[in-house]
Parts: sequence; C-alpha cells; structure tokens
Amino acid sequence: MREKQLVTVPDTPVKIIEMPEFQRGVSVAYCESPGPLDKGQDTYYAISPIPADWSNEQVDSFLREYNTRMIHLLTIHEAMPGHYLEGAHSGENKDVLRGVLRSGLFAEGWAVYTERVMADAGYMDNDPLFRLVQQKFYLRTIGNAILDQGVHVDHWSKEQAIDFMTRQTFQQEREAAGKWVRAQLTSAQLPTYFVGAQEHFDLRKAMEAKEGEKFNATTNVTTSASGSWPARAPCPGWRP
Repeated sequence: MREKQLVTVPDTPVKIIEMPEFQRGVSVAYCESPGPLDKGQDTYYAISPIPADWSNEQVDSFLREYNTRMIHLLTIHEAMPGHYLEGAHSGENKDVLRGVLRSGLFAEGWAVYTERVMADAGYMDNDPLFRLVQQKFYLRTIGNAILDQGVHVDHWSKEQAIDFMTRQTFQQEREAAGKWVRAQLTSAQLPTYFVGAQEHFDLRKAMEAKEGEKFNATTNVTTSASGSWPARAPCPGWRP
C-alpha cells in the first residue's frame, strides 16, 4: 500500500490472533475493530484453526479452498486494505453518530472492492494464480447473495445449496458445508458483499466518467472525505 501510494495507512494497533473458540463455526476469519468510543484499543484479525476432529479428506478440502494465494486475498479483505483499514478510519471519524451507525454494506463492499484494487495494482508481481483466486473470490461474493435468497426466500434444501456452491461457483466441500451453516444463522448478511461492492464499483465509474483522463485512483480515494461518498453509507474518514 505504501509502495504504490494507494491509500493512507493508519497506525491503529492490530493483532493477529487465533479465533476464540466460542466464535468459531460461522466464518473462517473476521476483523474486530474497536468501537468509536473505544479509543486506542487493539483491532483483532482472528483466524479459525482447522478443527482437530476433521478427517484428512476434510482438511485437504479446506486447504484447497484456502490455499497459498487465497490466504493473501483473505488478508486483503479482512485486514489491509479491507476491514482493518476501513475500521481504523471509521473509528477516527469526528462524527461519532456516524461511527456508531457504521454500515455493514459499506464495510463488506469496501473489502470486496479492495480485492480488485490490489489485483489491479499488481499485488504478488501480477501472479496470474492470485488474479484467478481474486476472480473466484468475487464469484463467491455473487454466490453468497444468491445463496441467501435461495435459503431464506426459495427454501432451498441443503442438497440444493451444496450443489450450487460446489458445482456452480466452484467452492470446495468444506467451504460449502460451512457456508450452509452460516446462511442459516445470518439471514440477509451474505448479500451485503455483492450489494456493497456494486456501490463502490459504481462510485468509481462515476468518478472516472467525471474526471476523464485526469482520473487518478490514489487521489480520488484519499480525498473522497470531502463529500463524494454516497449519503446512505458512512465515510471511513480518509485523510490525505
């Protein structure tokens, strides 16, 4: 991020931890930022360990999904420049009410948007396998929205959901099994990745159209606190 000068990097404390046991079973990783009234506290990037009771086949399935490139993309999404960055700037916003009413659509959409930003910036020396994983992760984002509707509106069975995830969106069995549980526990959360990302992509297209040849992704992202963000989503508080 500093080398490419993509965005201002915060100095908010962050710790990578093993996910507490009571939090496991819903997602593989998460970023927990301090609230707007909790100044100076650590941000936690928590990663769930592989369950000890899994078979060799299940472990293999999991590691095929979260492979050497996917770990990089997951960290981009959860930490830098995804949730950690957005959460740090959001916590520093002078508008406390805006910080308290932080938008899940904005947060998840921003994290997905940054995955493409990093790939476009040549992360991992333009590794084609990293780009492939980024595209697969975005396909998963689209699949999340379809899955949530399938489960909660169209009453999909477990078999329908697993087939959709493994055969149509190319996810490994362990990812699909975990996502089936998550879809039942988090109604309306899974679509926020896709819907939020579309808002960020649309905002960028609007800025590109407005600026024309003068458009500079770095300049626009670091000066957008002036008011160009959509009114429905809280600005994370960028500082040039």
